[in-house]
Parts: sequence; C-alpha cells; structure tokens
Amino acid sequence: MILQKPLDRENSEQISLLLSAFDGGEPQMSGTMQIHVTVLDANDNSPHFTKPVYKATLTENSPKGTSVMTVSASDKDKGSNGEISYLISNSKHRLSDLFQIDKTSGEVILVGNIDYEKNKHYQVDIEAIDNGGLSDSSKIIVDVIDVNDNRPLINVLSKSDIIIEDSPPDTVIAMLSVSDPDSTENGEVECSMIGSIPFKIQSTLNGFYSLVTDVALDREVASHYNVSVTCSDQGVPSLSSSITLALQITDVNDNQPLFEKTSYEANVVENNTPGISVLKIEAKDADWNQNARVSYILEDSSINGVPVSSYVSVSADSGVIHAVRSFDYEKIKHFQFRVKAQDGGSPPLSSNVSVKILIQDQNDNAPQVLYPVQTGGSLVAEMVPRSADVGYLVTKVVAVDVDSGQNAWLSYKLQKATDRALFEVGLQNGEIRTIRQVTDKDAVKHRLTVIVEDNGQPSRSATVIVNVAVADSFPEVLSEFTDFTHDKEYNDNLTFYLVLALAVVSFLFITCLVVIISVKIYRWRQSRILYHSNLPVIPYYPPRYSDTLGTGTLQHVYNYEVCRTTDSRKSDCKFGRAGSQNVLIMDPSSTGTMQRIQSEKSILDEPDSPLEVRKV
Repeated sequence: MILQKPLDRENSEQISLLLSAFDGGEPQMSGTMQIHVTVLDANDNSPHFTKPVYKATLTENSPKGTSVMTVSASDKDKGSNGEISYLISNSKHRLSDLFQIDKTSGEVILVGNIDYEKNKHYQVDIEAIDNGGLSDSSKIIVDVIDVNDNRPLINVLSKSDIIIEDSPPDTVIAMLSVSDPDSTENGEVECSMIGSIPFKIQSTLNGFYSLVTDVALDREVASHYNVSVTCSDQGVPSLSSSITLALQITDVNDNQPLFEKTSYEANVVENNTPGISVLKIEAKDADWNQNARVSYILEDSSINGVPVSSYVSVSADSGVIHAVRSFDYEKIKHFQFRVKAQDGGSPPLSSNVSVKILIQDQNDNAPQVLYPVQTGGSLVAEMVPRSADVGYLVTKVVAVDVDSGQNAWLSYKLQKATDRALFEVGLQNGEIRTIRQVTDKDAVKHRLTVIVEDNGQPSRSATVIVNVAVADSFPEVLSEFTDFTHDKEYNDNLTFYLVLALAVVSFLFITCLVVIISVKIYRWRQSRILYHSNLPVIPYYPPRYSDTLGTGTLQHVYNYEVCRTTDSRKSDCKFGRAGSQNVLIMDPSSTGTMQRIQSEKSILDEPDSPLEVRKV
C-alpha cells in the first residue's frame, strides 16, 4: 500500500480499506481483507482564540484576586499537540504586575492595584501556545470604572495675612485653586465656608475660587478670623477637604474714647490738703495700640473768675484728679468743670465728661453771737420787773454759725448764773425765761453766762454774758450796775494793772504833771479869747449812748443833747424819751453824768415827758 496524498487527521482520523485479491482462474476467485488505517496526529494546527479582542470592565480599587474574565483558545490537534498554554505577552507597562492569567484555564486575575486616576484603560496582550510551539495571540481591553476615592485638592495661590478694617466689600483676601482627579460627578467640586463671618467665596474660573469681604469689617467686633473653607465633590458618598485661613484685622482709629459714666461727682471735705486725690475718671477706647492710648486733658474754664486749673489738676495718663488748693466750704460749696479724653490716633478722636466737686462742710467755725452785743465800753443789761411771773421772757440770745448741716445746729446752755433757780435758757431757741416768780428777796443784779454750742464733731462753742437787772425802775439799779461794771473791769484787769503800774509809775507821774499844767494854761488862754469875741454859736453834740449793734429784739436808746454859746457860760441839757424801759445802757466812762442823773430822780420818774434842765 502506498500513500498517494497527505493525510489530514483533522479531517479523518480513521480510514477503513477493503482489500480484494483476485486470481487468474476461471471463475476467477477472489478474496477480501478489511484494512483499518489510523492516521496519527501531527502538530500542524496552531491554537486559535475564540475572539480576536476581549473586552472587560473593572472597578478601580478592586481587591486583588478579582477575576477579570476567562479567555479561550482551541487547537485541532490531538494529544499533546492540542494542549494549549495561556500567557500574557511582555509589555513595557509591566502589566504582569497587575494581571495574571491561568495558563491552563485562561482566567485573567487581578493581582495589582487599579487606579482610575493613573490609567483609565488597559490593553493586555495574551498568547495561546501548544506544546508544539504553535501559538495564537489576542488582546483584552480592560476599562476601569471610576470610584469616588479622591478628595478635592485645595491649593492657596495667594493670601493677605493682614486686612485693614475699613476695607470695602468685595476686597479680595485670598485666591484658591481646587481640583478633584475623579471623573464626572465625582470630580465636580463646590466650595463653601462654615460659620457666620463677613467673608464669601466666589468661583472665578474653572477650578479657581477667590475669598472676598462680604461686608465692612470691624476690628473691635473681631480682631482676627480663622476662615474654614470646605470643598466637596458630588460623588456618593461625597468627599470633601477643608483648609483654614488665619486672617488678622488691622486697626483704624474709628472709635473715640468713651467714659464709664455720663458725669462724675465727688465729695471733698473742706480744709483739705492741697494735692490730695479727689477721684479717678476713666475712659476706654475700643481701638488698639496707639489708637487706644487715652490722655486726659482739663478743659479751660473759670470758676468765679478764677481758672479751673487753680482748683484742680488731672493726670494725663491715669485720669486721677487732684485738688490744687485747700477748699473752704464757706466760700465755695461746689464747682463743675469738664475733662477731655483724647486718643493717640491720627487724627485723634476725643470725648469729654462733666465732673462736679461737692465741698463738704467741716466744723471749722464757732458760733457767732449777734445779740446781746458784748461791747467793751458800754454795759447792756436786761430789766426784769419784780412782778414778772413764771416763764417771763427776759431776752433772747441770737447766734449764727456759718457752717452748714449739723455743724450749724446750735444749742444754748446756761453755764453760770448768779441764781440758777431764777433763770433758764431754751435749748433750741436761746430764750432766757424766769423759772419761778420773782420776789423782793432776789438780788437786783444778775450775771448769766450762756454757752452756745454747735452740733459738729468736735463741737465748737461761744460764750455770751447777759446782765439782768431785777427792778421796776431805772434809778433803782443805776448805782448797782455802775459799781458792778467797775468791779468787773477791776477784777478782770487787776493783775495787768498792778504789773503795769509798778513798771511805769514814775514815768506816768511826771507825764501827768506836765500834761495837766499844759492843759490848764491852754484852757485859760482859750477862755479869755472866747469871752471877748463875737463868734457864732457852735453846736456840740455828745455821743449817743445806745446798743451799738442794734440787732436785738428791741432798741434801747437814750439821747443827750447839749448846746453852748460862745458868749454865755450857760448850757442846756435835754433828755429824750427812752425807746424801752427794759434795758439799761451804761458807759463806765460817764459815771459822773450817771450820778447826776441818779440825783434827778424826779425827772426819771416821769420818762414820758421830756424835760429841759438848764445849768448856769
């Protein structure tokens, strides 16, 4: 048997032949034999993939070991010639680090990390090789599906660290660049700010944002801001990134100093020490640094025509007001001035406040007795009739105190009295009244010492002596009070006169002799000249003897008028009617005249009818 053409096992693996043998005889005889031919395989077929290109999708960040797909190739050969092995062709991308293929099953497995942002598509070349070395190639196109696995990236392109507080709205503070490497909605970004702040963010170009002022800034409200900008993508779930911008607001002198009070008031006790602190005023400025440095200035004004600076001064730094002088409540009770607070800005801002100083009274003045008047030359006596009943008003002590308040509250007390059982003094009104019925046994002259005290601390006082005559008529007590007056003066000045007399007795004696002789000679000469002259009448009026102050409840006046002529030795004397019969006024220097009056009792017994006594 001879092979006439090549066999193809892939077309027919078994060939069955019927071999017949014929002889030459007649009838020809033949014989048959069945021949079975088995065609053995030869590696004459290469593997063949089912698809020239395979496509697969793979989600990024898929875990390692994820099956991408399974490829398949066939080989018509048989046996070892038909056994196929799969492999990934070498490439510059080193895809073998990402993918592996099972060389027996053709399953492609993920062995690396797939990142959409690095590569959105992969092309994997694969081969199928049989044992005979024949092969076929194909490719796998792997599309990576994006996953929102990237947060937006914020980059600060420029920023102003310091912002002036009077910056207008829409002033650009910072420029930002925002990007997201994800795709579609995962890469769409929106930016916003957290909190209520005077800023807003605006989108300028694709992926660029600007931070601008929204309203006018005020450093006194907030001196700095920490602005948090948050940018979020539209993925599900959404991813976001934040950045914080520290912004410092610089000060502008837009606030004037403000005092804590609308007005100030302070009390100062009179007779204070000059330089003492009266009070402290304080003004605060909401600005910062030099703009908030406050200085205090005393505004120019006058108090009773005197500059206020001579009364008080103010410390420019601390605002402490000091008294420049010692105050006297009796001269000034209060005064008012203004103080200006000025900051150190440029230009400076200022405000002022009114300050009132109240002078508090101090008990530095003793009471002053207005009535009865204590005179050195005349003696004032109050007359009380012997018929006076209980509570008879003898007189009233009138006193004042120039202090104020309780320092001027006066009380009257009877300190000494000739007869304490006869008189009393009203504690509040100073009225001297009789305590009991006046009797004939009571002495004619009484001396009362009344002390007037104020209510200050410590208390001050004044003393007044009241002479009282218990009698029904003037002549009855005249001699008593004349002696009384001289006794008083004698007792008060006894020591002084004794010492003075011993020192100058010789000098006075000689001087008196010279004066007496000179006066005698002078009067003798004058009398002879006047006697022979025709000069006109010269009226001469002796002084009035009266209560000189006239501040009592009643006036008591006696008038004496004497007229002389130059050509006559006669003199006229007229006694006017007294204004009151309750007061006796006595001048110690005129004791002679009073003695003469005492001798004229008939005249005094009729005080209502004026008389003329002519002396020759």
